[in-house]
Amino acid sequence: MKSRKAIRFLVVAVVLAAILGLSAGCGNTGAPEAKPQSEIKTYEKGYRFDSEGWIYVHIEGEPYERGFQYGRLVAPELAEIKKMLKGTMLDDTGQDYEYFVRAAEELFTRNSIDEFLTEIKGVADGARSAGTDITWQEVLEWNGNMELTGYWYPGVQAGDYQGIDKTHCSAFIATGSYTEGGKVVMAHNDWDHYVNGQNANLVLDIEPAQGHRILMQSFPGCIASMTDYFVTDAGLMGTETTIGSYSSFDPDKMAEFYRMRNATQYADTLDEWVALMQQDNNGGYANSWLLADTDSREIMRFEQALENQSVQKTRDGFYVGFNSAVDPRIRNLECNGDPTYSDIRTPMGARRVRLTQLMNDYRGDIDVEVAHAVLSDHYDVYLDEADNPCSRTIEGRYDLDPFAYWQARRPYVPQGCLDGKATDSDMAGEMSFTARWGSSSGLPFDAEEFLEEHPQWDYLAPFLEDRPTMPWVTFKAGMK
Repeated sequence: MKSRKAIRFLVVAVVLAAILGLSAGCGNTGAPEAKPQSEIKTYEKGYRFDSEGWIYVHIEGEPYERGFQYGRLVAPELAEIKKMLKGTMLDDTGQDYEYFVRAAEELFTRNSIDEFLTEIKGVADGARSAGTDITWQEVLEWNGNMELTGYWYPGVQAGDYQGIDKTHCSAFIATGSYTEGGKVVMAHNDWDHYVNGQNANLVLDIEPAQGHRILMQSFPGCIASMTDYFVTDAGLMGTETTIGSYSSFDPDKMAEFYRMRNATQYADTLDEWVALMQQDNNGGYANSWLLADTDSREIMRFEQALENQSVQKTRDGFYVGFNSAVDPRIRNLECNGDPTYSDIRTPMGARRVRLTQLMNDYRGDIDVEVAHAVLSDHYDVYLDEADNPCSRTIEGRYDLDPFAYWQARRPYVPQGCLDGKATDSDMAGEMSFTARWGSSSGLPFDAEEFLEEHPQWDYLAPFLEDRPTMPWVTFKAGMK
């Protein structure tokens, strides 16, 4: 069992490696091109390979056709995801897996987009053709799992159930005088409960028969990014952080995963992307979106709740994402005032301060390699400690946090940062980004060691996986 001192020594080593750019790289990204480390598996126009903890999948064609390719290529992962959901949902929610599958069919078919529901049905059929016992309703539940368990069930059905933790992700987007050469630089790390989030290791390249090509991080079987991190051949790039302390939801309107995929596939401009996201908005999975146009180098922050939205744009500045709404209307009217915005004892307030500090400290020098270092940052602004990975740091680690200073939260939760992604407008214009699986800094997670030290989570033992240190690599659309 590692001591806290040993963990901090490891933290310093991996963060120094990130800052000094010790891994061999392409240009100044510090990330070589990903190479297949497994056999390239093909099915019709689709293919798949594994590299440095990631699964890369390319699909193309009409909705059902590309869905079938997708399901066929990730069938083993879908079998494991179904097993995980069936094994954990009763403990986590008080309702069994089948309850949420029935709810998904009721909620997400009465207001859907035919193209993407057809793609989901193709995913299920493709997976079944490869031997995975799964229905399209179950694939639909997986796509809507975050809305079902985090918004619909706690907000509409269950009363006292608190829902999933919405402190997902740290992010920034910068341009103009803040970046090297005035490029747009966009970076994000995904936070999640490890049992669900350890499935977010998919890089999905979609070449649809209509609309724009998309390269995005996702989960096997999901048609939208869900994490979110994407670039498109329309010259758009985007990411987000979830708005915490928020619970508004309209079950009669359209789920976010439909709207996000539709906007990303069909928008030609930032304004069109926002307009498509607003169509029939159900308020589910409310986010602070950080978006950019690679040609104009304009960046946007689009905060979307159910009743209130805001859009800000600039060609010289930055926006940061930290799981609290900047817009005071959203924060006060739909997030119960959200005191975490200014409370540096919490993940939200602490990261708002630290991300802003780093944007100003690196002004004029922010590039992809600097982004790697920012995402690896373990400075705790509340305790004024440089190497204290916890819920308050940009690379959040709930599994290392006793939550002594925010007692509403449980200590040592198997949750936190799962990865890192970074790109600039030149790379995004060529449909590529850098990515690191496991954590942004390389700080590993050992499931057996964690469960030995924190046996309160023993029911997760069949599902919790290790995440060893992996390198930064570069993914591109169409790579093999």
